[in-house]
Amino acid sequence: MSTVPGKSKKRGLAFKLALFILTSTTCIFFIAFGYNYCYSRKLVLKDVEENAKNLTRSTVNKIETMLRGVERAPTYLAYTLEKQKYSQRELLQHIEDLLITNSEIFGSTVAFEPFAFNNKSLYFAPYYCRHTHQLKLTYIGSEAYRYFYWDWYQIPKETNMPVWSEPYFDEGAGNIMMSTYSVPFYRHVNGKREFQGVVTADISLEWLVEILSRISVYQSGHAFLISQNGVFISHPNKDWVMRESIFSIAEATGAANLRRIGRCMISGSEGFDSQYSYYLGKKSWIYYAPLPSIGWSIGIIFPEDELYADIGKLDKIVLIIGGAGLAILFLVIIFISGNVTKSLRALTLKATEIAKGNLDIEVPITKSNDEVGELSRSFEEMKISLKEYINNLAKTTAAKERIESELKIAHNIQMSFLPKKFPPFPEKKEFEIYAVLEPAKEVGGDLYDFFLQDEDHLFISIGDVSDKGVPAALFMAVTKTLMKGIAEHGIKPSDVLMRVNRELCEENESLMFVTVFCGVLNLNTGEFLFSNAGHNPPVIIRSGEEANWLNIPEGYLLGVMEDAVYKTEKVMLNPNDTIFLYTDGVTEAFNKDEIAYSSKRLLRILDENKNPTAEGLAEKVMQSIKDFTEEEPQSDDITVLVLTFKGMLNQ
Repeated sequence: MSTVPGKSKKRGLAFKLALFILTSTTCIFFIAFGYNYCYSRKLVLKDVEENAKNLTRSTVNKIETMLRGVERAPTYLAYTLEKQKYSQRELLQHIEDLLITNSEIFGSTVAFEPFAFNNKSLYFAPYYCRHTHQLKLTYIGSEAYRYFYWDWYQIPKETNMPVWSEPYFDEGAGNIMMSTYSVPFYRHVNGKREFQGVVTADISLEWLVEILSRISVYQSGHAFLISQNGVFISHPNKDWVMRESIFSIAEATGAANLRRIGRCMISGSEGFDSQYSYYLGKKSWIYYAPLPSIGWSIGIIFPEDELYADIGKLDKIVLIIGGAGLAILFLVIIFISGNVTKSLRALTLKATEIAKGNLDIEVPITKSNDEVGELSRSFEEMKISLKEYINNLAKTTAAKERIESELKIAHNIQMSFLPKKFPPFPEKKEFEIYAVLEPAKEVGGDLYDFFLQDEDHLFISIGDVSDKGVPAALFMAVTKTLMKGIAEHGIKPSDVLMRVNRELCEENESLMFVTVFCGVLNLNTGEFLFSNAGHNPPVIIRSGEEANWLNIPEGYLLGVMEDAVYKTEKVMLNPNDTIFLYTDGVTEAFNKDEIAYSSKRLLRILDENKNPTAEGLAEKVMQSIKDFTEEEPQSDDITVLVLTFKGMLNQ
């Protein structure tokens, strides 16, 4: 029966070893494969972006060169019109010459303001355009075509600057889809510069569509052009041209990313971004750039599957080769691991006996100097060490139990130093006081104290030693004892701190220190004298008001500088006013997300619980700390002391 488990374990260990090695190798392979795949995609995308940038900018430069040439002709004619007046014949000659010398301009007009050319003509806008290899003259102003209401006339008039119009189909003159560059011109009339009309240059958009249609990107990639308002001027889908905009497509498909790209394009931005092409029906990349002269924007679409087609083919080949290699590796590992684990079966049986506590069993020693030989010798040494360990463990356990017992006694002794009977002075109705201390370890370094100096004066103090554990507890006990011995009636709190500091500084070889806040309450008048030695500022909660920090004087830590000086300040407490003292274990209590309880949270809790008794307020704060930290271990001692002034009974 014993051979069956042995064989089962042999097969199991060999299989697990093979599986572990193969899994690790597979993970490494796929990590390398994934990195190579991602890096290859990144390189391809970077190369595509650079090529797209060059292609787009080349196209933009070609169009911009033509547009700037178009802009110069009407600009010059507008300039000459401001300098002198032309007769109708001379004006027509100038317009005709403009078209003859600028073959890229389809048509041009000088459109005057009503009655500006002569006082009898409401409309005067002679328009020359190209028509079957010759120039055709048309006067475009009429009741059916009030040109001075069209954008190409109104916008330059209102803005006082040349503009390119949105693309439109001109039914009044050229009867083609065009865009107009309009330059306003002015004349001085009675000493004032007045608008006289615009000089235009029309360009046919067919040449733009032709340029963009020549851009070929992979199999289905394409270029398109949108206007300043996002309307498609050129697109492979002819149904979208002049009928749809990039924003209407985004609205119809719910594509927020396409809407964002559209906003970037009409704002004149240049960029490379991913998007879903609803025309192609697949994820794509787009490079877009503006035409600065005209305010339109070009976009070039790159289908993502066509971008990475070569990478996909290469990846399939790599996966096939890698899969075959992993299968062969699996068989090799199974064979090798089976031979290696054979030498471990004897050790496995002996180890089972040792695990049951049989430390007298003989361990087979293998003479080989490989890892199996080392393992067999280690088992023998382990058996000897286990015997010694079991003997030492009994002694160590007894010593540990003795130390834990002594720490519990130290905890009880430390707690006995602190007042823990509440109410401490049942006969005194002028105030309520309550305190809580929860050490982070068995013993801690926080302290608090209060006692009557005489019938009318109550002394209170709270402190935090720089360390934790037994050393801090001893330092805390010394500090508390010194303060109680020095704080007699008539001695100011600052003098108490000064004397205690001198005592602590003597022979303080451990370089420990303590922060302390102390004060004296006059039970008759409510006057509260206080001083501070580097401790957290208390909170004062006045009746009917929000909780706020008590303004405390500066003061150095106790036990560090022998000649440190401290100040005494005072505040008048009214009946039902409360002083809330605490150590930094409160505000620096952390939850499982390593977020501190914080001073802000403490103020909010105190604001929400103004009316409870001193004990109730302290318990509310302690409970809020427990709720905040949940099951997170306490990192520092937590101490709270609450003093509420009730006033004289006969008041």
